[in-house]
Amino acid sequence: MEQALRVAVFGATGYTGIELLRSLLFHPYVEIKSLISQTYKGKKVREVLPFLGDTYISELEFTDKPSEDYDLAFLCLPHEVSYELVPELLSQGKRVIDLSGAYRIRRREVYKEFYGFEHEKEEILKKAVYGLPEIFREEIKGAELIANPGCYPTATLLAIYPFLKEKLKVENAIVHALSGVSGAGRKTKQHFHFPEMTENFFNYGVEKHRHTPEMEDVIRKIRGEDIKIRFTPTVVPASRGMISTVYLKTDKVNVRELFEETYRNEIFVRVLENPPHTKWVLGTNYCLIYPHYDGRTDTYVIISCIDNLGKGASLQAVQNMNVMFGFEEDAGLFYTPLFP
Repeated sequence: MEQALRVAVFGATGYTGIELLRSLLFHPYVEIKSLISQTYKGKKVREVLPFLGDTYISELEFTDKPSEDYDLAFLCLPHEVSYELVPELLSQGKRVIDLSGAYRIRRREVYKEFYGFEHEKEEILKKAVYGLPEIFREEIKGAELIANPGCYPTATLLAIYPFLKEKLKVENAIVHALSGVSGAGRKTKQHFHFPEMTENFFNYGVEKHRHTPEMEDVIRKIRGEDIKIRFTPTVVPASRGMISTVYLKTDKVNVRELFEETYRNEIFVRVLENPPHTKWVLGTNYCLIYPHYDGRTDTYVIISCIDNLGKGASLQAVQNMNVMFGFEEDAGLFYTPLFP
């Protein structure tokens, strides 16, 4: 493959790593050079991920560090691991797309409270560009480090952004979001064990969730002022998919015209006339949005639907890569949903 962008995937056997490989394997401008996995080092792709056994990476071995030179690193790693690795990679001249939360929030003091570690890499935080292309496309172009957004913030911010862009008055927003179990990662946890998860759903992080300061931080960057988010997440017995429902009060506006105008030229955001289903986005990088004004309660209700592993993680990372390197923005991302 001539003049291909050479990539290394760190944490290649987790759900986000595997979803990333699904897109990169068929990307017209990319060659996968190294796959890093501490758990499966020394094993070949076809042994660990047999469903990728007929691809050009089937004989590639998982290693504990990159085995060949590369241009771009995707980090599908825990926050604390990315926190330490990102500065090292940047010092080597690599460009990085980090799918963890290690560099998403500019305010360092938040990390101790919400992530459990002190963030002392202020200069790296200043370099990081928040990777939501529909909002920060110009900053993403040519960036050294992309902080790929969380799944809940992606769905929620795209639902709120049109109001922010038009500088409409929004004092706070109530957000209730539902996610498939894959959002919790691939490691086994008792309450996600099949007998306990099936025919069951539950709220978590009600008192404090790490995606709340992420959303508020991005809103502050867009508007230059604070807007509080009351965020409640729910996990449901589905593998993947996410719906975020946002309730807010603001100035009177034709909400459908506002959303259609904001996202008219966006490839991956579609404004619908009916509430979306998660099956309409599974395996894709699309965000489907249904905006509604409830006159009885004077409340705007915005329903935003994504695949938490797609637009909420790995496929958005590929979209960011495309913007960074000047590729067509939908390169490697043209998928119809996995329906039914």
